[in-house]
Amino acid sequence: MPELPEVETSRRGISPHIVGKVFKNVIVRQPKLRWPVPDNLPALLIGQTLQSVERRGKYLLLNCANGSLLLHLGMSGNLRITNPELAVGKHDHLDLVFADDTVLRLNDPRKFGAALWAEQPSQHPLLAVLGPEPLSADFSGEYLQQRAGSRRLPIKSLIMDSHIVVGVGNIYASESLFLAGLHPERPAGEIDLMGYQRLATAIKTVLQKAIEQGGTTLRDFTNAEGKPGYFQQALRVYGRRDQACIDCGEPIQHLKIGQRASYFCPVCQH
Repeated sequence: MPELPEVETSRRGISPHIVGKVFKNVIVRQPKLRWPVPDNLPALLIGQTLQSVERRGKYLLLNCANGSLLLHLGMSGNLRITNPELAVGKHDHLDLVFADDTVLRLNDPRKFGAALWAEQPSQHPLLAVLGPEPLSADFSGEYLQQRAGSRRLPIKSLIMDSHIVVGVGNIYASESLFLAGLHPERPAGEIDLMGYQRLATAIKTVLQKAIEQGGTTLRDFTNAEGKPGYFQQALRVYGRRDQACIDCGEPIQHLKIGQRASYFCPVCQH
């Protein structure tokens, strides 16, 4: 599933090709994605100028004067810049056509993505409930400790809750907890402020590094396949079960928390 760094890479990849351009046509080939595509989407967009492309969590916001188109890539969706002459594939569900014939095409094999409209995106039900962006000043150790309170749920579950903070997917949660020296099963209410400060810093570090690595693939948004070729990370613990910890040499262990695979070092993480 595309996570925050992948979505941010998509935002950076498509923005230079479409911002400032006027919508000429909207072609909806599959109106039934995760939620129905609005019937009046062409009427809302045609003639409007795309003012900016922003990201909120895993959603991309294509902002116009009259509102915003919310795009979500679902489990396996992708966006690519193309032209009207490129043959349409089986899973090419939405084309946004601009006045210069640039096309932004949404491909979504599993149809778990979304294309929705919001006059005021910050108040849209899908966005209004989201926690702060992890790379923003609003996200800190103090904030995490306040939200944790005396809760007994595992710390990994806390930081993967999009109501607490957006964009900390399974891989990034495991990597951040390793960097902060915190065991993924440790009860959230037992971690002190120093631990949460380490964790907030680790989350920012892991995500920023992933975004920077993703930035090397921007050219791929204009290729025929439209696949950004997302970065291969140098993972410290995730997917390294029974391999030696890079810091202490102890075998990395594996368990499930909330039905999600979790990897950790039993020596370095407490």
